[in-house]
Parts: sequence; structure tokens; C-alpha cells
Amino acid sequence: MAGKRIGDHQVGIYKKHRAQLSQEVAAAKVGISARSARRLEGLTALPSQREARPWRTRADPFEGLWQSEIVPMLEATPALTAMTLLEEMQRRYPGKYDDKLLRTLQRRVRTWNACFGREREVFFAQVHPPGRLGLSDFTHAAVLNVTIGGAVLLHLLYQFALAYSGWRYVEIVLGGESFAALSSGLQNAIWMMGGVPEEHRTDSLAAAFNNHAEHEQLTRRYEALCTHYGMRPSRNNLGVSHENGSIESRQGTLKRTLEQALLLRGHRDFEDLEAYRRFVAEVFGRLNARVARKFNEERGQLKALPARRSSDYEEVEVGVTKYSTLSVKKVLYTVPSRLVGHRLKVRVYSERLECWLGNVCVLELRRGQPGATGQRGRVVDYRHLLPALKRKPGALARSALRDDLFPRTEYRQMWAQLKDRLSEAVACRLMVGLLDLAGNAGCEAELAQRLASLLESGELPDLEQLQTELAPFPAECPTVEVVLPSLASYDQLLQEVA
Repeated sequence: MAGKRIGDHQVGIYKKHRAQLSQEVAAAKVGISARSARRLEGLTALPSQREARPWRTRADPFEGLWQSEIVPMLEATPALTAMTLLEEMQRRYPGKYDDKLLRTLQRRVRTWNACFGREREVFFAQVHPPGRLGLSDFTHAAVLNVTIGGAVLLHLLYQFALAYSGWRYVEIVLGGESFAALSSGLQNAIWMMGGVPEEHRTDSLAAAFNNHAEHEQLTRRYEALCTHYGMRPSRNNLGVSHENGSIESRQGTLKRTLEQALLLRGHRDFEDLEAYRRFVAEVFGRLNARVARKFNEERGQLKALPARRSSDYEEVEVGVTKYSTLSVKKVLYTVPSRLVGHRLKVRVYSERLECWLGNVCVLELRRGQPGATGQRGRVVDYRHLLPALKRKPGALARSALRDDLFPRTEYRQMWAQLKDRLSEAVACRLMVGLLDLAGNAGCEAELAQRLASLLESGELPDLEQLQTELAPFPAECPTVEVVLPSLASYDQLLQEVA
């Protein structure tokens, strides 16, 4: 057919048919014209064996310029492209070189680079024996658009994979890329697969520290973690992701598989975080089922587990301010006022904080995330500040944490209506009373529904009525009178027994 080269395979099939059929029929079966078939009849060499023609079919448009101007530019700067060279020639010689010559110049530059260009980077295929290498990496999961109860979940995915079998473990990370997240995910993966690889590789962990001193501390803790499990720590060079290719490629397959599972599920909203964790576990479980045979082979080559886990938290010492708050990792947390003035040792896990005073854990908090623009995040629990607000309700009006104190949108909307329709003092007392009812009576969600209906009707809440309807009635304990017998009755009882 016109426009397509005839290959060696086509010639061989044509000659096979030609031995039994006419020239036209054999050509039709191979898909070439009768004219091409007649030309093949007189040839003894295959198309690949023919010598290239030694002559040009048209004049060289860059004759006189190629050796004198273009080649010196390429020798000085091999990275120059054909487009840049053509534009430079057009600037030097206006009207002489048309844009149609770009393809010709591209072929010339490509040939020159192949013969005289700079050396290119070579990638060496690696052979991974079973049980030798495990890899860890974090990836952003915002592209999945997962929501929890309608709210967008900003999170990362930690993934551990064995280079030989491809077995993997995946964990949801809420607190950002940190040593605590790495330690927790790595240890969970090791104990799930029931063995330890010889070497563990990560990237440069640049996202896990803010300065040089913190980098050195993280490096020491990471080496201590690997020493505890008997692994040899290693990391790829900064910005050279292909050195960690065995895990980088699996990050792509993981997110594609999660995306397909979400499409099959029909929606991306989950009731709570635990439901999303189960969903992710099901997905990487299906991926592991594909490599079950190789993993069983590799599991026998893994080293034995140590007697116990290592610590998977980071410990920092912070003081509780007079505002009943503390700040950890660019996140502000409220705490009960009884801790004001104390210095606490805070164990920072990937998803929670444990606050220790001496050897006693006095408080556990949900870990928050810094703001999207680098600002401090906030984790505010109105129950911590409620006793102080009941004593000073007027402080609510201009509190720096006021908007974060409201546990739900309905409370925030009700406050906006109260401060517009009532005096500031009355509005503050009523709002603090609503928060007290929600916190102490355990009816936060039910009260939010009542407030939503009041907002729709434009009515103000009646605190006493709401307390009567929603607050649990105190349990009535019966009065029990205990009458103690006299000691003489015991003596009489002993005499009768004797």
C-alpha cells in the first residue's frame, strides 16, 4: 500500500504465496500493490539488506551553516533544541529559513547528538533477592477527594512494600509526614507480615523536619528504630526518586486502585475514619492476594521479630499557658484548666497526643494538623473551657477561640442570631448555658437538631425548657437505714451456741 514500507516479513510471506498463486493474488494477500510485487520479483536481497542511497534527492537547506555555525553551538551547549537553533538562524538570516525546515533540522540534531552528544544517564535494572529489601514512602491522597461525614479529609497515605514479592501495607496518616507516622506505619507493617527484611529504604525524609538540628535528631531516631529490628537503614539521594523506584511505582498503582474502588463504590463519603480505614485495608488486601505465592516464598527469608515493638512516638516538653492551652507541632490545643502552669511531657503519635505529668497520663488528645498556609491549626474542646466560661460568660463575646468553641454549625449560627437580637451579656449567658447543656447532658447532636429547627422558625431558645426535655433526670436513690445490733446480743448468741 502506498505510503508504507515493505518489510522483510511481508517479502517472505509474498514469496511463499507466489510459489502457488499468481502475482496479483499473492500481492493482495500480503497487502501490497501489483506494481510493488513486480519490483520484488527481480530483487534477491531483503529490504533491510539494501544499502542506503548515496545521493540526496534535494538540496541541503543548511549547507554552509551546519558545520560553521550550528555544530559549534551544539558543541558549546548540547542541550539546545532544534526549535531554538532554527529561531536563531531566522534571526541571523531574516527570510531565508522557513518554519517548514524544523523537521529537517530536528533529524540533523538528533543524528548529531547520537554521534557526538553528551553522555546520558543509564539506569541499571536491579535484582532483589527475597527478604532483602523493604521500602517506605508517603504520598498525598487529596486527588481521591475522600470525605468523612461530608467534610473533606486532608490526609497522606503511608505505604510499605517488599521489593521482591510486592507485598504491601498501607496506613492513613492525618498528622503529616513525620517520624511518628513513619515509625508507626513501619512497625505495623513488620508485625503484620511476621518478619523483618535485611534493609529498609526511605526517601530523604525532607518533609519530616524543619531545620538541620531536627534533621539530625530524626536521623538518630530512625537509625535507632532500624537497629532495634536489626535492619540496615538506607535512603535515596535527594530529588532522585527513581532510586526508590520499587515503592514509587506502587504509589501510582495504589492510588489508581483506590480510585477505581471508589468509583465502583458509587460515592466517596464515609461515616467515620474507621470505615475509611477498613476500606483501604480491603483494597491493599486484594492487591496482596495477587502476590500471595511470592510473599509466602519471601516470608521464609525474613528475619525473626524482636521481643517487643519500639516506641512509635515523639516526645516533646511543653507548658500549659494561662489560657488553658498548649502548642505542639504548630497546632494549638485546649486542655482542662487544672493543668494550667504545669509542664507536660507530650508523646506525639501519628493520630493522638498523650500528655504525661511525671509517670501519670493526665490527658489524651486527638492530633490536629497545621493550617494549609503554614498557620497554626487548632484543636479546641469546649468542655475544657466550660467551667471557666460558666464563671465568666461575658468572656465568650470576644474570645480568640470563640468560633472554635462551637462544636457544630448550628451552635455557631445560633450565636450569630443571639448577639443580634439580645444584649451581649444575655446572649453570652444563654450561649454558655447551651454549651453546658450539650456537654454535661451528653445531648450535643440532639440539641443541635433543636437549634436548627429554632433557626428555621426564627425563635430564640428557651434554656429551661431545653434542660427539662434533654437533661437526664437525676437517679433517685432509696433511703436505707442501717440499725446496728448491740454488743450484748453477740454475747448471748455465743452462750447459746456453747
